[in-house]
Amino acid sequence: MATQLNLNFDPESLIAINAMIALMMFGVSLELKPVDFKRILIKPRAPATGLLLQFLFLPAVTCLATWVFDIKPMLALGMMLVASCPGGAFSNIMTWFAKGNVALSVSMTAVSSIVASILTPLNFSFYAWLNPNTRPLLTEISMDPFGLLLLVALVLALPLMSGMIVGQHYPRFAMALQKPLKIFALLFLILLAGLAFASNTQLFLNYFDTFFFLVVAHNGLALSLGYFGARLMKLPIADRRAISLEVGIQNGALALVIIFTFFPKASEMLLIAAFWGIWHLVSGLTLSTIWSHQKPAIGK
Repeated sequence: MATQLNLNFDPESLIAINAMIALMMFGVSLELKPVDFKRILIKPRAPATGLLLQFLFLPAVTCLATWVFDIKPMLALGMMLVASCPGGAFSNIMTWFAKGNVALSVSMTAVSSIVASILTPLNFSFYAWLNPNTRPLLTEISMDPFGLLLLVALVLALPLMSGMIVGQHYPRFAMALQKPLKIFALLFLILLAGLAFASNTQLFLNYFDTFFFLVVAHNGLALSLGYFGARLMKLPIADRRAISLEVGIQNGALALVIIFTFFPKASEMLLIAAFWGIWHLVSGLTLSTIWSHQKPAIGK
């Protein structure tokens, strides 16, 4: 499989893309409140379970799977990068639609977006180094750990805190912004994925069967890990649904921006992240629809 990405961005374009994802995170955080963080301290069992599954087990299981099944190194890197990203912006909406615990979902989104500033670069670097097949690529692609850390902090942590402040002090203004920014977030994610595919159409067609099944299997693994991990902890059904969607709906836009910025020639990584950004919306909405037609999730 070719590794040359037919997509180049000048510095101004990258700044614009980073600014748009920061705006997307700003919109997501307008609904967040300090109480969303307090829930973690008051009732830590469910959110702690979800966060451990998201930031510890998912990257670890992904690394192990790519090693055991001998996944091609660049594809494996793409899978590990996606697994290291925090929950996506649409997990809260899908949880609400699925009759899950929305408060838990929002709490996990809030905390995961903050801690991802450190854990996303750390997990990606660690597990890419741990897998002997991907370890040599870390040297070849000359990843800048500090630059990656700074990027994630600027496009996640800073806009998240800014959005919370605006939402708390200017609630009417925040309410007016929420709907258009949610639409913008969806369109932006589709645009990034579409841009990646449009510039690599032949590569997409030639290797569709390869990354299609990898993404579908990986996303299924993430959703299952969230649900059955929460079930193992004997959490209520509503909590299981929230955790499943939070672990299975990753921030695909962040993964794409990281690839555009640091790995501009890694076409396999980009195809994994771009297709994940589309597929997790399909799988998440499908699962949410199924759950929405079942009885309210209030039992054990």
